[in-house]
Amino acid sequence: MLVVVAHPDDETFGTGSVIAHEAGRGVRVVVCCATRGEAGEPPDWLAGDEDLGAVRAGELQAAASALGVSRVVLLDFADSGMQGKAHESTLAGAPFDAVVRAVRTVIDDVNPEVVVTLDPVNGDGHRDHVRIGAATVEASRHRSDTRVYAWTVPRPLLTAWFEELERVRSSSEHLQIDLDRDGVGRRIEDITTILDTSDVRDVRTHASALHRSQTPPFDSMPEHLLDTFLSQDHFVRMQPPWEGGDVERSLG
Repeated sequence: MLVVVAHPDDETFGTGSVIAHEAGRGVRVVVCCATRGEAGEPPDWLAGDEDLGAVRAGELQAAASALGVSRVVLLDFADSGMQGKAHESTLAGAPFDAVVRAVRTVIDDVNPEVVVTLDPVNGDGHRDHVRIGAATVEASRHRSDTRVYAWTVPRPLLTAWFEELERVRSSSEHLQIDLDRDGVGRRIEDITTILDTSDVRDVRTHASALHRSQTPPFDSMPEHLLDTFLSQDHFVRMQPPWEGGDVERSLG
């Protein structure tokens, strides 16, 4: 399985449970991360001469190892940040074809049976997440036998998360993005695949702690919301196209 994400910590804060779950049952998992996350929120303890991107790249390696990842591939795009003009060197500002080519090279090298990426349609509003998701889906089209899934969050859960985030951490950058919160996340009827990942919650929690420079999105969340967020992973199957029927309970 190849997991393609935008920033260090996406692999854990987002897809950490599915990585740990699949690795735990013997699947070889490779993570491809497009940036070093240098535009993220710097922690108070970061020294003035320390490079946040280098720190986060190190955290990525440590967390991936804790999740059971066999290999990490780090691409050379710069972190776009959440707002402002995206420079052409960044993931969101680079030509889309260039991002597709970079991801396709990794796909052809890894030769995965399953690809998991971030939702390119109704994610959490971060432009880098949308870009890497869209590029990964496009980069996989020449491999029709490869199953491609977009990891996503159901709209009701994401709405509840935004509301709670407003209450407990109103200064979060996630709340500064100008987006229609009613349009983020996936409608329940869009979900094609639900994976029970409750068995690896402790593994994911440990891996999250290794990203010590960043605050997990579910930090300070009430237990009922945390349990919902960390017990199941939701996906939209992008390839082959979903034709309806019962919701899948596994990735291929």
